[in-house]
Amino acid sequence: MRNFDFSPLYRSAIGFDRMASLLDTMTATEQKQPAYPPYDIELTGDDSYRISMAVAGFEQSELDIQVEQNRLTVTGTKPDGNEQRNFLHRGIAARNFERRFQLADHVKVTDAKLENGLLHIQLVREIPEAMKPRKVEITDGKLLQHATEKSANSEAA
Repeated sequence: MRNFDFSPLYRSAIGFDRMASLLDTMTATEQKQPAYPPYDIELTGDDSYRISMAVAGFEQSELDIQVEQNRLTVTGTKPDGNEQRNFLHRGIAARNFERRFQLADHVKVTDAKLENGLLHIQLVREIPEAMKPRKVEITDGKLLQHATEKSANSEAA
């Protein structure tokens, strides 16, 4: 088990206390999660990503994608096969799975496609206008004071 000391971070950063618990949760979850199915996470632009999962043998109707509170869950469910088959070697995994991804704030799932046994999930970070950087104009205090005095004189008259 790994323990990290985040106290230096708390001295100079405000509001990052949630990050420590998030990192602990993610490392614990990743250790429990099986390696099946394999996946890639790709940066496709400044604020866009793609998750590609190898889901060979799964049909579109057997896959489910859910997004809830910054958590993306991909589930694959194969129906119970009642047919008797005699395998000499079974190397193709056809088992059920559930893979979870923690999404950052403002990351949205925009599209999902199943192509050639790969499930591609498109994600984009959409930062609200109110959170984007903006320039604040600096005004001359003398001009502001003069305008205030002028409006006060006109109201008195």
